[in-house]
Order: sequence, then C-alpha cells, then structure tokens
Amino acid sequence: MFRSKLSRRGLLRVGGATLLSAGAFGALTARQATAAVPTSKRFDLSRPSYDVFRGVLLHEKHHAMQGMAFDAENRRLFISQVRDGSSGDDLCINRLDESGEVTGRMHIDNAGHGVSIGVEPNGSDSYVWIECDSDSNDDSGRGTALARFKFVDGAKPSGVKKFFTGSKTITCATDPVNKRILIRRKESGKFTLRLYDFSSMDIENGTFTDELAKITQPKLGDGSVTFQGYTVLGSYLYTLDGDGHADPAGINSYVTSVDLNTGKVVERFLTKAGKSLVYREPEGMAITRTSGGEVRLAFGFASRTSVGDIDRYANVFHKNVLV
Repeated sequence: MFRSKLSRRGLLRVGGATLLSAGAFGALTARQATAAVPTSKRFDLSRPSYDVFRGVLLHEKHHAMQGMAFDAENRRLFISQVRDGSSGDDLCINRLDESGEVTGRMHIDNAGHGVSIGVEPNGSDSYVWIECDSDSNDDSGRGTALARFKFVDGAKPSGVKKFFTGSKTITCATDPVNKRILIRRKESGKFTLRLYDFSSMDIENGTFTDELAKITQPKLGDGSVTFQGYTVLGSYLYTLDGDGHADPAGINSYVTSVDLNTGKVVERFLTKAGKSLVYREPEGMAITRTSGGEVRLAFGFASRTSVGDIDRYANVFHKNVLV
C-alpha cells in the first residue's frame, strides 16, 4: 500500500481480426458497442476518496504528471510526464516505490503527450506500454503507435515492439487484475476503445487477436470537458475529466464509469479529492491491487505551492468500494 508522503516543499503548500492500422476499421455510430466481456463489479464513485500520497516532486520538476499505471505484482507505480526543456512531445517515465519515492526514470523521445500509459509485469520486470512516433514535434504531438519495452532505469528504450502502427492519437490503459489492455484512439474522427487480453498478444508480429470489446467513447458531461485520463477494470471503463483551477470553488473534476458491454455511462460523480491543493489539475487514472488483495481505482492531480510556482507536484488518491 502506498502511504502518505510529503516532501519538504510539499509541506509548505498542503497545510478475431489482427489489428495493425487505424484505417482498418469502419466508422462507429454513437454508443455503438460490440462486446462479450464477463460482467464484473464496478466502483461506487460516490463513496469517499482516500490519499495515496501528496506533494511528490517527479524527475521532471517543471511539468505536471500525466498518465499512470501500476505494476501490482512488483509493487511499482509508473507516471509519465513531458520532459523539462523538451519541444513538447518528449516524455519521461517515472518509477515510484510504495512509499511514493521516485526510484528510476526513462526518457522517450518523440513520443506524444502521455495522457494514459500501461504496464505489464513479467516476472520481476515491468514492461511499459506508451504512445510513440508522435505526429508533431511540439505540445500538440500525439502518438501514432504503441511502444512496449522493458523499464530499465536511466536507459533509453531498447528491444522496442510497436503495435497499432498508423494510428491517430493512440494511448492505452491496463487492467492488472484481469491482465488486459484497453486501446483508445481516433477512428473515423471518433475516439474508439478496444479491449484485449494480454494472452492474445503476438509480441513478434506486434498484433492482438480476439477483441473482447469495442465501443465509441460516450459523451461526457456537456461534451466540452477536458479529458484527463482513463483506466479499465473488468467490464467497466473509468474516465477522469476537468480543468486546473486556483480556487476550490472552481472544481469541475469528474470521475465516470462506462459499461464496456453497452458503451453507456453508468455513473458520473464530481470529485473534490485534494480540494485544498493549490492549482489542482486532474491528471491520470489507474487500477491497482494491494498486497492484501484490495482493488483500488486511483486518480491523480497535479499541483503547485502557489499559482506562480514553476514546480509541479504529483498527488494520487483512490476509491475502493466495489458494488
């Protein structure tokens, strides 16, 4: 279990088909879904949220956290962020231990934005899944494929395998309980999500077979929300949206659950977790399971010590009630 962790600076402020190409699929209509995912329990989003940690300064001190993913077997958390001094699409992957300390990092050039990432445990190793081959060498750059590689502290990615090449705005999230990966990308102008078992992965050919679910991302709120992350557990997609704000009265961060078998929103809830954080901005979601077996829905917020502070801190919270 991660425990509350405050840096000295933090204390000052806290007081089937083979899939390769994006063009290989036809358009989907709103709410269209094809799925056969065994029905699972879902998180009750109205229940309280609890701290995982607050006030953690990541390797790239001046950029906010983005996506995150847990290696629940090896008790590790990985968090992506844009690299300090980069043109906007170069990323850093931080590795954290269970105390919330950063224990390693890797740099990935020309990757994208890192809104959501995945991790796949393999024995004592962790394999990272992240967008790559950005379509633009600036802040607007987004991945056109997914890269899979072993995390090695301080090293550049090697032995990289690429999946879903030729995609548009592709990211992923992983389900560590059911050993699955969820792919999100634009298809015919709409964000589409496709779910696979890791057991259907062909590493050498960079493909998946036996698709479990396919949905068009449903409308969230009034449709003009700022999408900030997503994850998957069993037969449910979870999303995080909202904007950064200096005033707690401006909180508009929502967590939402979506049924992967129907493509419909099940629950949408305004979360005020970490409401005392300065310039609190929602960033990233992930599923984990504690060493005691409790399954948790984690979601993050970037923050500062003051609105003008150049440093950005990572803060993670969780919900743990399944219904």
